[in-house]
Amino acid sequence: MAKLNMVQAINLALREEMERDPGVIVMGEDVGMDGGVFRVTEGLLNKFGGERVIDTPLAESGIVGTAIGMAVSGLKPVAEIQFEGFSYMTIDQLAAHASRIRYRSRGTYHCPMVIRAPYGGGVRALEHHSEAVATFYIHIPGMKVAIPSSPYDAKGLLISAIRDPDPVFFFEPKRLYRAFREEVPEGEYTVPLGKGKKLAEGDDVTLISWGAMARVCLEALKLVKDVSVELIDLRTLSPLDDKMIIDSVRKTGRAVIVHEEPRTLGPGAEIIARINEKAFLYLEAPVKRVTGYDVPMPLPKLEDYYLPDAERVADAIKEVATF
Repeated sequence: MAKLNMVQAINLALREEMERDPGVIVMGEDVGMDGGVFRVTEGLLNKFGGERVIDTPLAESGIVGTAIGMAVSGLKPVAEIQFEGFSYMTIDQLAAHASRIRYRSRGTYHCPMVIRAPYGGGVRALEHHSEAVATFYIHIPGMKVAIPSSPYDAKGLLISAIRDPDPVFFFEPKRLYRAFREEVPEGEYTVPLGKGKKLAEGDDVTLISWGAMARVCLEALKLVKDVSVELIDLRTLSPLDDKMIIDSVRKTGRAVIVHEEPRTLGPGAEIIARINEKAFLYLEAPVKRVTGYDVPMPLPKLEDYYLPDAERVADAIKEVATF
């Protein structure tokens, strides 16, 4: 079995789904001739031609609006937004149209489309190129949001997203694009949307994260060897795997949530609310968050101060474990 990085795993998922289903279309800025700014779509234009791999103008709202029309007409577009910080222009199309098509038509029409975008910091890029913006899309009813933390999950989640009847925003942690390799099978397999994965079993503290922060949490575990930590990689933020979260917190009685997004109204706030609703009487300590700050992602030399790191996560684990 080949060992692939995340870029290669996503490329493989796109290629296999395009081979399987002639309705799958890839579109976005520079996805064809250049193979995408991170080369995720490299080779697809030569294999499938310009009618299925479409270089678009620099117009994010237009890219997504066109994809909505394609999806309603029976195609399965996979639209790339070159960087997550330019996705704000798509919110109107997604909130006002893509997410509502099934509701608006009383089930007559669906909107099976995927929006792909690099996500988060860690590569010392410029403004609008390093932001964690998942919160905006989680809040849209009818949208699904997935963020993988490994090449294996990236391929399986993307295949599930392409086959889903509703719009899915698929965020790709850019700091993990080429960070490591793991075995990724060729051929069909899926990772279900809405199902988390335990990266470590434990009894003392539940540690919850996703995307690049899941890898940071794995590093943090090496710093707290005297605490038995159960690490959950949510993989999908909408829908959430409530059962995995609540079952774990009821077992451990303590929880820490780690994310890149700004703290206020970030995904961690919603997770804490659900824990309070369903596991409050099991808690032995207040739930702790380790997050980005309520400021724009700073320019490169300050990036390390903004992003959660293993030491901050380890400190939070120790704090709740000794409360």
